[in-house]
Amino acid sequence: MHLAVPGPTSKGPADKFTSDVYLNALHAGEQPSRLRSAMVRFSPGARTHWHSHPVGQTLHCTDGMGLVANRDGEVILLRAGDTVHTPAGEEHWHGATQDSLMCHLALVEHESGQTATWLEPVTELEYQAAQSKHTR
Repeated sequence: MHLAVPGPTSKGPADKFTSDVYLNALHAGEQPSRLRSAMVRFSPGARTHWHSHPVGQTLHCTDGMGLVANRDGEVILLRAGDTVHTPAGEEHWHGATQDSLMCHLALVEHESGQTATWLEPVTELEYQAAQSKHTR
């Protein structure tokens, strides 16, 4: 047993995020564990780019309100205490609503060291469409 001290806060890179996003690495499991976890904070309107995960991803919202959307047009409104799982290979994005900060814990497993495949940015039109039709 050991205390896992969070890593320093870093700004999310522009090739993976739109607007201001801040990350703290929490845990990177050692073999045989494949778990990686981070705390991710989004400013209002900030979001990830489209991406997928080889073994899926679990998001647990700790504060604020956010959106999680997939290519099929499904949108989930994420509130503090909610947990969403995206299955392996599902292209999706997530971020804060336009009028709220949002913080979530991101839990992923790596496959041969890879945790995500990053794709194009979410357009403003895609973001606004998700914002207007979020479901619970």
